[in-house]
Amino acid sequence: MELDSVECVSSSDGLDEDEIQPHSLHHPSHPHLHNRHQFSSSKPHNANGGNNGSIVGPTAIAPATSVHELLECPVCTNSMYPPIHQCHNGHTLCSTCKTRVHNRCPTCRQELGDIRCLALEKVAESLELPCKYYSLGCPEIFPYYSKLKHEAMCNFRPYNCPYAGSECSVTGEIPFLVSHLRDDHKVDMHTGCSFNHRYVKSNPREVENATWMLTVFHCFGQYFCLHFEAFQLGMAPVYMAFLRFMGDEAEARNYSYSLEVGANGRKLTWEGTPRSVRDSHRKVRDSHDGLIIQRNMALFFSGGDRKELKLRVTGRIWKEQQNPDGGVCIPNLCS
Repeated sequence: MELDSVECVSSSDGLDEDEIQPHSLHHPSHPHLHNRHQFSSSKPHNANGGNNGSIVGPTAIAPATSVHELLECPVCTNSMYPPIHQCHNGHTLCSTCKTRVHNRCPTCRQELGDIRCLALEKVAESLELPCKYYSLGCPEIFPYYSKLKHEAMCNFRPYNCPYAGSECSVTGEIPFLVSHLRDDHKVDMHTGCSFNHRYVKSNPREVENATWMLTVFHCFGQYFCLHFEAFQLGMAPVYMAFLRFMGDEAEARNYSYSLEVGANGRKLTWEGTPRSVRDSHRKVRDSHDGLIIQRNMALFFSGGDRKELKLRVTGRIWKEQQNPDGGVCIPNLCS
């Protein structure tokens, strides 16, 4: 799909339509440990400037080595979980990396065999660690073996970049990602909770899996991503518009939105709850959670000789408010 042939004209909250230029797609520990047994991670002072003695073996805690460092795989640098393997010389590594190094110790190049470091596994069981997102505000502390499960779903974990045109690896908090979208991906930014977009393409027969447009809206003190794209649904080309909320799923449920497309006395409408950007763009798209327009219908709405796509998509965002008297939600519309 030639993205340069796409034109989008938008207006927000009654403002005059202003042109949105199409753009090309771009492809940018916490140290504390809690444990049931007290381990020293600081180096003892020696007046002679040397060590108090040599320590040999994988589970001995060297004076200048923290427990956390002992549990770090030397290959992938991730924390090790059972089974923890070791070579005959006591060097350890995780089970995932054992196959990657072809059963050879990455430190001394000796054959690894099938020796488990049971002592270090027991040490890990005794530890309680803060969530790795402690610096972002998570106060939770977990046993070592429960930490990974929590971190995968932690509400304080950074958000992935919501830009759908490439596998962008940037992560961060919402304000940072908003700036990243504006400055690095050149995404159009609008203030207001209603919109009026026109999507134009000179050759609608050329459809491939690609995003056409991403626009960010700021309203109710929050940010929303409006996606519009063309892709193949089975053998049929379709166009789809949907909204994502830049925040967690629980907060996204406080908002609703509607989309409408039509012409010649006909229209299609969609109303729903925006999905959180915690759900990837592909996951939302593939679940068909949005306004889907078949190509024949889109060309009918475009009018003329049906050789050019001209779709006008309008919509609005509102916040659901709890009625203290009736216990039901009432919409809080943006003025």
